[in-house]
Amino acid sequence: MAQAQGGTAGDVVDELTRDHREALDTLAQVSRESTNLQERRTLVDTVIGEVVRHSVAEEMYVYPVMRDRFDDGAEMVDHDADEHAQLERVMQELEKTDPGEGRFDELVGEMTEALRHHAEDEENEQFPRLRAHVDPDTLQKMREQVDRAKQIAPTRPHPDAPNSEVFHKLAGPGVGMIDRMRDRLSGRLNS
Repeated sequence: MAQAQGGTAGDVVDELTRDHREALDTLAQVSRESTNLQERRTLVDTVIGEVVRHSVAEEMYVYPVMRDRFDDGAEMVDHDADEHAQLERVMQELEKTDPGEGRFDELVGEMTEALRHHAEDEENEQFPRLRAHVDPDTLQKMREQVDRAKQIAPTRPHPDAPNSEVFHKLAGPGVGMIDRMRDRLSGRLNS
């Protein structure tokens, strides 16, 4: 489980912000430090898996709260779901691209920019509003829900699947199980 500063788990905002930082740091590592093709593939596959799990968890437990608690919540959630779909398309193409191809670096750059934009929107606009409109106990409960969702969520992008709470709660565990089985069989991730 992720730990916030000071050794406590923190709330959902802390956890999702940490996820953003870790994903962006990993993408930066791919861009500037990694020359070994297998290492590049492993780093990208890892970050794709984490971003997919993060996105699914947000769609299941954070976006419904935003939709209910903010006057403009429906528009905000629709915008974020569109950004998730854009990220999924880039990640799906990145999965299919050999790390030795020039297109690989272009896609890493596209993913980085899309993720950075999405993270900035959430961290600068949405997360402060969550803290202002949702009590601390609920934010803590949301973190626990997000943690559980990440454990069963898909690990691969599925851009043609709906980005909705209902879909993820009904079909997500099965899709996640199949993704994790594919990951193990292919050696994609050590999870």
